[in-house]
Amino acid sequence: MKALRLQALLLTGSLLAVPLFADQQQQDAIALLESEHGAYSAVLPERLLSLGLSLQQEGRHGEAAAVFKRGTHLARVTTGLYSTEQLPLLESEIRSLLALGDYRAVDERQRYLFRVQERALQDPGQRAGALLQQADWQRQAYLLRLDEDPAQRLLQMWELNRLALNDILEEEGDTSITLLQPLYGMLQAQYLISDLQWQDGPGFSSSHGFSEQPSRPRPGSYRKDNYKKGMAVLKAIHDLERMHSGRDPSAPARALTMLGDWMLWHGEREAAVAVYREAIGELAGHADAQPVAAELFADPVALPAVAGLDEQGPLSTAGGGDILLEFAVSADGKVEQLHRVDDTGEANGFANRLMRKLRNTPFRPRFDLETGEPVDTENLIVAYDSKS
Repeated sequence: MKALRLQALLLTGSLLAVPLFADQQQQDAIALLESEHGAYSAVLPERLLSLGLSLQQEGRHGEAAAVFKRGTHLARVTTGLYSTEQLPLLESEIRSLLALGDYRAVDERQRYLFRVQERALQDPGQRAGALLQQADWQRQAYLLRLDEDPAQRLLQMWELNRLALNDILEEEGDTSITLLQPLYGMLQAQYLISDLQWQDGPGFSSSHGFSEQPSRPRPGSYRKDNYKKGMAVLKAIHDLERMHSGRDPSAPARALTMLGDWMLWHGEREAAVAVYREAIGELAGHADAQPVAAELFADPVALPAVAGLDEQGPLSTAGGGDILLEFAVSADGKVEQLHRVDDTGEANGFANRLMRKLRNTPFRPRFDLETGEPVDTENLIVAYDSKS
């Protein structure tokens, strides 16, 4: 009877043709496959991937994660310890664990995923993609404060992006637009490194490349070289954005603005203002650049103004939040006259921490676009949501 039911499923074209939304039908198919071919059938990992994706689409992430983990184990047994068949199962399991907020489990599965990627991936493009994905997880893990020694995450983040950059350089050359992704990742790492209060301690505790053994820099050397490393990364970004400006004419000016931000972040105010003026001048020479100039310079901007570095917390200027702060930003980018203006009297501890952080946050100041001069900005009101 079971054989007849399995044949009926096969008549649909293949077992993979079973609709993804029919969870019970897929479970029945898996049970039939186990009965027909044994619990370690080579067909099972792909069926489990389909079932897990179906559960994932329905938001049933706990069940999906369990299915993906089972599929990974079966793929390891049937196709080898470091087979590529495990990769989509592991990646899908990580997505469900992220949705569940189980970040410790995500970290463990990310480490295992990387071990498989190191040994299974031969294509340079795929290797670079794996390095970049792992680097981004180190950023997320740092921001989630998963470790007592967060410095290690940032050292790994920098090195993984650097190794990806080297792979792309070797495969595509030094003019490839693909280089921008690891360069932006390296910039993120340098901002976070510069913001971290380093403690004395060892550098890397393990290697993080596919075949290259990275050097073992101590945190002190990263702190000392932080400014010049960031400058080198930003100049490379600017060169690439200028080279490929046909895709976005405003991109070189945006890169110049980021270079000015890096200088201001490190207290190099005069140099930063000169670079901001250069960016404003470059935008003035392009048609339809006024909206970009307004976006960059019409209002003060908290630093670091880099995607993926949400160090300011949930910020809104639209009034959405239970904590309202009013302040001014001077022409040299400093926060002044900071005080709380909401009348709830709640979340005082959170509000005090926000205010301490805001006082120490440099801002790209507002510019008068006619004169190219930075100017003071008064009566800024921002809202923070203490419950986010």
